[in-house]
Amino acid sequence: MTANPAPPLLAKFIAATQDAVAGAFTQDEFDLDSPWHHHGMHQLQYAFEGSIEVEDKSRRNLLPRTLAAWIPAGVSHRTSLHRVRSGCILLSPSLLPDAGDRVRIVMVSSLMREMILGAMRWQIGQPLDAVGESYFKTFALLCAEWIKDEAPLSLPTSEDPALRAAMDHTRGHIATATLESASTAASLSERTLRRRFQSVTGTSWEDYRRRARLLAAVEQLTNTNQSIGRIAMALGYESQSAFAKAFRSLLGVNPSEFRQGR
Repeated sequence: MTANPAPPLLAKFIAATQDAVAGAFTQDEFDLDSPWHHHGMHQLQYAFEGSIEVEDKSRRNLLPRTLAAWIPAGVSHRTSLHRVRSGCILLSPSLLPDAGDRVRIVMVSSLMREMILGAMRWQIGQPLDAVGESYFKTFALLCAEWIKDEAPLSLPTSEDPALRAAMDHTRGHIATATLESASTAASLSERTLRRRFQSVTGTSWEDYRRRARLLAAVEQLTNTNQSIGRIAMALGYESQSAFAKAFRSLLGVNPSEFRQGR
């Protein structure tokens, strides 16, 4: 199942998926950068607090609590989990035959979050009662809808120390970060950072900052009652209208419409 020997917790997780139909797996105690691995069940990976990272052959993604990773059965991936409250839902391919063949990053709606929380009642490897069987059949049907809409806010990550420093600085100073300040944090020239960022992540530093700001905006719109104007100001936008324009360009709705739809 893995290219290298799996850490004990990961080995326990993989073993629990053998011959199971569905279930949840609590990962709060995981403190690891997993080796490349795959398993025979579909997986919806989610962090209730903090963030985790999921990587497939094409991209490494940062997942705060507004995003989840859909990992179809058989798809090789690596996961970084460092003692954050997190878990995953596992589904037999028989419950969702058309699951795709790559990792997808999806936006977490309030319904999805509540369904994931509810699913934690049935830990993988334990027999499912009638309620559990019905619950996961419904969960699989909802997943079939959720994974059709990939999140436009996916943030790439990198194992390059300089790029990670630039990314950490950008997210940590979301309202004020500039290419100059990110370059200083990475100990690189602006030209070198710009070229390396594009080469490694496939996106520009400016687009990374834009997506990071809007991902932070989604978090604020979902979990606080702050006014849209205050959110725009806190994230470094020149005006509420500039914020609304940027938000609509990526998510297709303005901030107030997004908040109402949550």
